[in-house]
Amino acid sequence: MNTFGHRFRFTTFGESHGKALGVIVDGVPAGIQIDLDFIQSEMDRRKPGGKYATKRKESDTIEILSGVFEGKTTGTSLAMILFNENQKSRDYDSVKDLFRPGHADFTYFHKYGLRDYRGGGRSSARETVGRVAAGAIAKLILKEIGIDVYSGISSIAGMKGESYDFEYATKSEIYALDKQKEELWKEAIDNARKTHNSIGGVVSLKATNIPIGLGEPIYYKLDAILADAMMSINAVKAIDIGDGIASVDSNGFENNDQIDHDGFKTNHSGGILGGISNGDDIALKVYFKPTPSIFLEQDTILTDGSETKCNLEGRHDPCVATRGSIVAESMMAIVLADMLLLNMSSRIENIKKVYN
Repeated sequence: MNTFGHRFRFTTFGESHGKALGVIVDGVPAGIQIDLDFIQSEMDRRKPGGKYATKRKESDTIEILSGVFEGKTTGTSLAMILFNENQKSRDYDSVKDLFRPGHADFTYFHKYGLRDYRGGGRSSARETVGRVAAGAIAKLILKEIGIDVYSGISSIAGMKGESYDFEYATKSEIYALDKQKEELWKEAIDNARKTHNSIGGVVSLKATNIPIGLGEPIYYKLDAILADAMMSINAVKAIDIGDGIASVDSNGFENNDQIDHDGFKTNHSGGILGGISNGDDIALKVYFKPTPSIFLEQDTILTDGSETKCNLEGRHDPCVATRGSIVAESMMAIVLADMLLLNMSSRIENIKKVYN
């Protein structure tokens, strides 16, 4: 299953160490002005490199193959591709017959009877370049009606931020939301790298200027599909919508978002009621586990079942949450674009406006 979405839908293809990766996006309305510089800037936010990420060097230059004419979308499928430039498949020769702890090697092998051991193949986080490209198209749609999506790091290695500045996060090397905690977080990431280990982190997301009514109950609720989207990202283990897990420690009076003539007085629900957006900001937290690629000796087994030691070499992200924040942001934009298009048919008067 390599396709996500209902009306706004994308399909990704490619592997970490294959020739290329890409995405095909369906359901893009005709007439959207394509901003190539913006799309590439989104790719650049996610690409590897820098002090706090994997040292793999990729330009991640995106090419649009179809679906655009004279700078605007045509309403047909939009295909985008980028070519891998810095594969080091030989780094994985020593692990081709063993299962790396924490990776999908074990499950892929037992499901399919074979696996692409070069960096994880299809299960690699490099697959997410296609999601970011599709997310850039979704953001161009959202821009048309004034919806904005933001992301940033709110916790690293259990050290929680105390303030959320989404504008500051766009300028931060690690997309930090709390300027006061940024250096502590950087030190934790750098220490994990130096000790050949990894750490987890939390990404906070916010979408603003959301119209009331997005979400398709009962089996395509906005919160359910956002959860689906986030949990599909490599290394994500949990999400919170609004207060999330913390809501179980409150009571109904505390948790309800009371209403006055100006709207909701609080936003414990994260902007979603009954699976439908209520007009408030949509708020999510996404929890990323520590990157499984670490350079410490671990116990494992070979494909024949015999016990051995795992000693990895190569390149890795000491904290995958940092670049993962861009992927989560992209997936949120994709879900919102899908829900916008689906909501257009919720009332007969909407259909009459088009056809009368």
